[in-house]
Amino acid sequence: MANAGAITSYFSQRPWIISLVLLVLLVFWVGSGHTDDTQPEQSKTEMQAPLTRVSVDTFFAEPVTRSISLYGRTAPDREATISSEADGRIVSVSVKKGATVKKGDLLLNIDKGDRNAQLERAKALRLVRTKEYNAAKSLKKKGLQGEVAFSLAEANLIEARANVENLSIALSHTQVRAPFDGIVDDVMVEVGDYLAVGDPIASIIDLDPLIVTADVSEKHISHIDANMPATIIFVSGDKLEGRLRYQSSTASQTTNTFTIELEIPNPEQAIPAGISAEVDLPLEEQSAVKLLPSMLALDESGNLGVKTLLGDKVAFVSTKLVKAEQDGVWLAGLGDHVDVITKGQGFVRDGDAVIAVRQSDAQ
Repeated sequence: MANAGAITSYFSQRPWIISLVLLVLLVFWVGSGHTDDTQPEQSKTEMQAPLTRVSVDTFFAEPVTRSISLYGRTAPDREATISSEADGRIVSVSVKKGATVKKGDLLLNIDKGDRNAQLERAKALRLVRTKEYNAAKSLKKKGLQGEVAFSLAEANLIEARANVENLSIALSHTQVRAPFDGIVDDVMVEVGDYLAVGDPIASIIDLDPLIVTADVSEKHISHIDANMPATIIFVSGDKLEGRLRYQSSTASQTTNTFTIELEIPNPEQAIPAGISAEVDLPLEEQSAVKLLPSMLALDESGNLGVKTLLGDKVAFVSTKLVKAEQDGVWLAGLGDHVDVITKGQGFVRDGDAVIAVRQSDAQ
């Protein structure tokens, strides 16, 4: 016991000896290779991030007609400002603004004055000149009338006939009539107004067919053909089929665009002129895949595309927009069919390995 106490006292006074012994034992143990081989693998596994779970669905391409959408405005097929061809005071007005008229309908009456009397006098003189001419012709055949006298009688008859014609036309001008079927857009006069020749009376527009004008860029004008069908979409949502009837051969110097005109039937003339409309013109047919806008993505360069599944990894595919609709967009460049990541695409990048779940399997 005394020896044990002495040893204990010896080591307690020299603790560095214990530390040195423990260090030697630790070095020997490490050098002997008795380490846990599973530790690095466990650490590597713990450091590796879990794979992202995404939803994938297969989409198939369909033939789609590529089209361009243009801004247009409706306009009348014909528009005329009717002016007075006779002077006089207005005695009656038969139409109002907004009235529908047919060709030849009476619009207003101008005071005839003495035009009727002048016409009757001219007709009477024509009758006299006719008899004089017939007599001169008969005498000439018998050799009793000279050539000069006969020519004078003929000239007098021609003048009398022309005078009757002129007065008949002047009398008809006191009745102003519609030049074509249409709508009275404006009436500029009232009963009692005095008109001189050339004064405006009313304006009439023809809305059947209705014309839609739009501007096409120089990029697309080469794809426009005569009589090309088009879809006209109005602000109300109504759609009508139209036909291209005119395209400009010269571009605007300010906008470098070409003016086109389309016509659409408007038998009741219910669609007014001057309203906005969207013109959808078909250009060419392409193979495209229809996707929801939420499935679209941008790569680091800002290119539009979608994130697809290639094997078990994400593959970004650039696409070209063919057509946009209310319920989706049509994209070209995806092949006949493609596996698109529909959910979770915002959490993965091109080249990432993922856990893909088919939407059909999830259901």
